[in-house]
Amino acid sequence: MFNLPEHSFYMMLFVTLLLVTASVARLLLKVKNPQTDHTELKQRIQSWWWMIIILFGILIASPTVATVFFALLSFLALKEFFSIVPTRQADRRVLLWAYLAIPAQYYWASLNWYGMFIIFIPVYVFLFLPMRAVFIGETKGFIRSLGTIHWALMLSVFCISHIAYLLQLPVLNEQAGALGLVLFLIFITQFNDVCQYIWGKALGKNKIIPKVSPNKTWEGFIGGVATVTIVAGFLAPYLTPLTLLQGLVAGALMAVAGFVGDVVISSVKRDLAIKDSGTLIPGHGGLLDRIDSLIYTAPLFFHYLYYLHY
Repeated sequence: MFNLPEHSFYMMLFVTLLLVTASVARLLLKVKNPQTDHTELKQRIQSWWWMIIILFGILIASPTVATVFFALLSFLALKEFFSIVPTRQADRRVLLWAYLAIPAQYYWASLNWYGMFIIFIPVYVFLFLPMRAVFIGETKGFIRSLGTIHWALMLSVFCISHIAYLLQLPVLNEQAGALGLVLFLIFITQFNDVCQYIWGKALGKNKIIPKVSPNKTWEGFIGGVATVTIVAGFLAPYLTPLTLLQGLVAGALMAVAGFVGDVVISSVKRDLAIKDSGTLIPGHGGLLDRIDSLIYTAPLFFHYLYYLHY
């Protein structure tokens, strides 16, 4: 169907069925407890439907369309970051160059030019932006401003661009295709968020970092890591060139990385005294709220996979 690799098609179908199940469960909850306000749950599920429809449509279209889509995602994430983290008025021209790094970074990804892709932002852009800031002539707040811009580029552009690069890697699992790598990454990352939340609600007592994220517990973290590791191990040979053992390692790596990504963005919000990074996605908050785990899992999964098979 749609000339999709068989395993990728069935993975998309499975995710769709999960959303159908969630939608039905919400309706049953509404019937069982009509006095309870389920507005946020309704918004979250509706947003997931839109996100999945858009993502699957983009992935089905072509690698080029998907690359443009992820570049747009980086642009929106970077814009959202700069909207919540203060920058100097004098840095407007520096910010322009930061935005111009996005098409260049994704162009290297589309060319499968690993050497330039991997050093463009952390070397060339990171060296260029301070030079551009120097010529503005404003020294007050220089270090803080450049640190903010560099960190925003690293999270919003460099890390996320690894998803687009996955689509350019040579296909080693013909039944899953390049789509399988992206589906595996995104599913395991989001599944990790759900598992850690459920285990935390069910057994959570001992908080990990209460000042950053009061709801995060050791029980939720350990239960989530264990569950995700097992699921990733069995799913990896189906969607990726990884073996079962390599998939187990990937699952553990992504579960821990996803947790770190979540609490890093939470720390940013705590520092700024805000609940959400934005209002772009109803029921979820901002874009950074939704992709916080993916920011960390994408590059780590990519380089783990690249080291083993490319």
